[in-house]
Amino acid sequence: MRVSAAIRLADPNQIDALAILGEVPGRAVTDLTLEIGAHAVIRAFSVIYAGSRIGAHLATGHGAVIREENQIGDYLSIWNNSTIDYGCVVGDGVKIHTGVYVAQFTVIEDDVFLAPGVMIANDRHPTCAECMKGPTIKKGARIGINATLLPEVVIGEGALVGAGAVVTRDVPPGCVVIGNPARVVGRADQLQHSAAYLAKAR
Repeated sequence: MRVSAAIRLADPNQIDALAILGEVPGRAVTDLTLEIGAHAVIRAFSVIYAGSRIGAHLATGHGAVIREENQIGDYLSIWNNSTIDYGCVVGDGVKIHTGVYVAQFTVIEDDVFLAPGVMIANDRHPTCAECMKGPTIKKGARIGINATLLPEVVIGEGALVGAGAVVTRDVPPGCVVIGNPARVVGRADQLQHSAAYLAKAR
């Protein structure tokens, strides 16, 4: 394990020798202390920058990156080759699958699931640093594989964004959206497994 800045790492933990903790960012950060709660499992080639606060039970896949100035709750799972950029707020019980990009200044509430390949944008006018604001993903929302969320949209509590959808406007709570641009096609609480699927599962 390579350590580059002050770290407060609670015990117990499992840190791979090839992980990097406390990487110093290239931008100015007031407080470079990195705090990680107990029971962290940080796998090889993960890089966690200085200046973030991360709760207990963090689990990273290989090659995960967590940038500086993030506030992250307990039980974050971030899988292989996914990135949380700087200045984000992430709640408890969030699951971020493989190959996901979370842009700066995104808010992710508790129990959100991001499927593989989800891309999150934060700048309506690219290269304008003053315009950056990511989406807000409300509690329990699920974002399907390869979906794209544009800046500043709000994904409502318990909503489901379908695979490959491009979300250009707010998604109401509990709704299912699909397509490009994403449109409402139903309610998440009305989705059911088919009888054949349920029989096979038993």
